[in-house]
Amino acid sequence: MRRDQFPEVRTVAGLVRGRRESGLAVFRGVPFAQPPVGGLRFAAPRPVDRWDGTLEAFTFGPPPPQEPLGPPAATAERLSAGDDWLTVNVWTSDADPAGHRPVMVWIYGGAYKFGSSDDPSYDGSRLARDGEVVVVTFNHRVGIEGFAHLDGAPANRGLLDQIAALEWVRENITEFGGDPDQVTVFGESAGAGSIAALMAMPRAQGLFHRAIAQSVPGTFFSEELAADIADVLAGELGLRATVADLSGVDPLKLPTAGAAVSTRMSQYADRWGAVALTPTPYSPVVDGEVLPAVPWQALAGGAGREVDLITGHNRDEFRLFLALGGLLGQIGEDQAAAALRSLGPGLESERLYRAAYPEASAEQLFETVHSDWLFRMPSLHLAQAHTEGGGRAYLYELTWPASAGGGVLGACHGLDVPLTFGVFGGLGQQLIGPTPPPEAEALSARFRSAWTAFAATGDPGWPAYDTEGRLTHLFDTEPAVTTYPEEVSRRLWQGHTFAALPLTAP
Repeated sequence: MRRDQFPEVRTVAGLVRGRRESGLAVFRGVPFAQPPVGGLRFAAPRPVDRWDGTLEAFTFGPPPPQEPLGPPAATAERLSAGDDWLTVNVWTSDADPAGHRPVMVWIYGGAYKFGSSDDPSYDGSRLARDGEVVVVTFNHRVGIEGFAHLDGAPANRGLLDQIAALEWVRENITEFGGDPDQVTVFGESAGAGSIAALMAMPRAQGLFHRAIAQSVPGTFFSEELAADIADVLAGELGLRATVADLSGVDPLKLPTAGAAVSTRMSQYADRWGAVALTPTPYSPVVDGEVLPAVPWQALAGGAGREVDLITGHNRDEFRLFLALGGLLGQIGEDQAAAALRSLGPGLESERLYRAAYPEASAEQLFETVHSDWLFRMPSLHLAQAHTEGGGRAYLYELTWPASAGGGVLGACHGLDVPLTFGVFGGLGQQLIGPTPPPEAEALSARFRSAWTAFAATGDPGWPAYDTEGRLTHLFDTEPAVTTYPEEVSRRLWQGHTFAALPLTAP
């Protein structure tokens, strides 16, 4: 076996063998923690056991248990591949300890209930090759396994998995040609929410030095709300929300409870408030220990101020969900009014939104308030809080409309993912089309250049955010730097505090 075609690296736990692919050394499915099953079910991740011999790191590890996303049969086949859910993957131009290249660690999104690093959309080849960085992706627990608030289990196990993966990077990445003192975490949607949480978590301090949070969701649960949601999830199976009850349920069957609750979230609006208008019963829990405070409060108080931050959002975030729900062109005044009252800031939110957007249709108001509440304003306020706390932040907005379907989706949620990785299959094909137009390739190159430059230098190529000028980089066919473009919504939300979402009724 030729060593140059099958490079080997000695990790703390043992020797791993990767494969040369298109000029890169690629290692897949390397365990960073013990499988969280049996006696470790619902526990914090434990260090992986050492192994003898050489581990062939040729294939991705199995995804964590989760609801089907796509054809159920295909999901079942992937999930049945084993219980070694906690693995990392590395793309590097040369597994040489002398490399000292910047490291970029991706945290996937998926509403805290989906996600796996074997998703082709997260292939790190172009980023690693074009940006001269080491790219790392990994799996963490999602759904009930990772985020349900269970009696007898630590809170936020999915976040603890992420910390364990970052500890693996700190201990091993030098041997893969990376610099453990130059680590950037980047992620989208729930991945961005996870990054915001990590910046607020004492346990994560020092594990990364820069952060890119793309479309940060504003949903963080209070303990009371999380416990009530967990009771409903476990009750779906006739059980209590305890480790003792749930540890006897097959991990591959447990997501069915989450899937059932997700389809009828609106039934719990009287108890769960705005959370009941989302499609997921999971979010990080502000438990006071693993996660001491919501990110906006923590960052404004100076937590993570030594970490440089890029954050931003897409202009038309919620339109993707309208399309997925078959609601494009279907939203009437009653639905708009209910959304404005439930999601907008303050008691007068419906009146204020209608006054601020006098020409908007019912559907436009519905989409705008969802986009603002869920992604746009949380991302803006994160930059604001980090700046106020003494950190350096850079703000962006993606305004280029997805080219598939004649642009009907606009600059929707998730569009930044294929542009970030330069991968146009899968999600990229759905949003951009079977053949990416030249402007998509050019925009992707700008994304990758900005992200990798930031990972290497802390400067993405535009001015830092400040609370007066609010300079924002616009990713579009023609890039620009301007004051924050969603000024109408910004003013509506300027006095709002993103806090842990409460249980509104027992």
